[in-house]
Parts: sequence; structure tokens; C-alpha cells
Amino acid sequence: QVQLVESGGGSVQPGGSLRLSCAAPGHTLENYDVGWFRQAPGKEREGVSCISQREKNTYFVDSVKRRFTISRDNAAKTAYLQQNNLKPEDTDVYYCAVHPPGVFERMCKMNAPYKYWGQGTQVTVSS
Repeated sequence: QVQLVESGGGSVQPGGSLRLSCAAPGHTLENYDVGWFRQAPGKEREGVSCISQREKNTYFVDSVKRRFTISRDNAAKTAYLQQNNLKPEDTDVYYCAVHPPGVFERMCKMNAPYKYWGQGTQVTVSS
């Protein structure tokens, strides 16, 4: 069982920035792909971004490209989602999750069977 703890959410004005963190206290993230998802009440969950375990390949959904970046610090057992130029439509609860990739998996995927999930952190963008 890997416990994931998200932090860094908050309320910002459009154009603002936030840095979300996904920590795995007591565990290593080295063995996992890390994904960020978002979901609002009554809406379907959306895969936002992921970063692969081995080669640090990344993926971003089109709506956040050139605004969000994803990174990981395995020594710190933490992954990050830097959110810049935030828009009202980015308002959601953001969740991080981890997926243990197979031997031949080089790229992270949002539709992989993510095994462990955090509790979520709220991001609100409004003027």
C-alpha cells in the first residue's frame, strides 16, 4: 500500500500559478509512473498529465499544454505539477496516482491501471 498525499492547491485569479505536490512518505516513487487527474462533482475524471518511471517521458492533455509542467524528484519521493497561466476551466479537485509499469512500458499513459491514489487537492481559479 502506497499512501499519496497531495498539497499545493488553493484559490488564484486567472493567469496565476500553483505548484501541486504529490508526496509518498515512507515509500519510493522510483518504481512508478505518476499521473495527475482532475475531477469536479458530477463530471468525469480527466487525465491531465503523467511522467514515466524510467525515461521521464511526459504526457499532457491538449488543454494544459504549454501551461503545465510535470516533474519528479525520486530522492524526495515527490512529484510535482506546475500550473501556470491558470484559467477558470482548470478549477477542479486534482488527484495524483501511481502505476507500476511493465517491463516493456516506456511511455506513461493516462488510461493505465493506476493502483494507488491520493485524496485530492482543490484548485479554484476565479476573479
